[in-house]
Amino acid sequence: MEYNPKQRRKTRGTKSYDNHTFLHSREARNIRVQCEIVEPELRLKKLGVNHLITFFGSARSKPDSEDYRHAYKLAYKLGSWAKTKEVGISSGGGPGTMEAVNKGAFDSGAKSVGMGISLPFEQSNNEFITTDLDFEFHYFFTRKYWCVYLSKAFVLCPGGVGTLDEFFEIITLIQTQKVKLEVPIVLYDSEFWKSVINFDALIDRGTISAEDLDLFTYADTVDEACDYVIQNINLDRSWSTLK
Repeated sequence: MEYNPKQRRKTRGTKSYDNHTFLHSREARNIRVQCEIVEPELRLKKLGVNHLITFFGSARSKPDSEDYRHAYKLAYKLGSWAKTKEVGISSGGGPGTMEAVNKGAFDSGAKSVGMGISLPFEQSNNEFITTDLDFEFHYFFTRKYWCVYLSKAFVLCPGGVGTLDEFFEIITLIQTQKVKLEVPIVLYDSEFWKSVINFDALIDRGTISAEDLDLFTYADTVDEACDYVIQNINLDRSWSTLK
C-alpha cells in the first residue's frame, strides 16, 4: 500500500518525561530519587523555611499518653518562639508523637512540617501539617536527608527502632563531621533513654569516647528542653551557606 501522509494519526507520541510507565519503572529510579531531593527544596524555599527544628518519636503514642502530651507542649512552645524566625517545626508526619508535634506547631502558628514516608500500614500524614509542607517520600534515605539537611536542632522523644535509627544516624554524621554545625540534640525523658541505651557500657568497652556524650543532653521537662534548644541553636547557616 502506498504511504499517504494525510492518513498519519494526529495524536502525538508520549514524551519521555511524561511517560508514567517509564517514570515508575526500575530503570527510572535515579530520576525519582532526584525528584525527592530537588522538589522539597523548591517548596521549602517558596514558603520561607530556612531552618528546621526536627522531632523524632514513636508512631504508637496515644493522645492520652504522657509522651504525646509532652511532645505537643514542647512543639507548641518552640513553635511560638520559631514562627517569626523562618524556622519550621518538623516531624516524620505520621501518627503518635509525630502527630503531637505537628499539632503543637500548628496550634502555635508556626510552620508545621511533615516529612512523611509511604508505608503499607499508614494511610496518610497527620492532619496538622501546614499546607504545601506535607511531604511524602518513597525512599527512606531521601526522607532522612530532608530531616537533617536544614535542621538546626533535634529533639528525640521516646520511640522504637525508627527513632533509635534516626538518633544514631545523626550522631554518626556529627562524629564523622558530615554535619559540622554544632547542633543541639535533646533526648527527652532521661529515664527512658538511659534504660534503653547503656552509653557507659559502650565507653567501658572502648567503642565510643566519653566525649561523645557531650554531643547531646537529657531533658525531663518541657521548659528544660525548650530553653536548651533556644540557648544553643545557631541560625546563621541558611540556604545561601549550605553546600
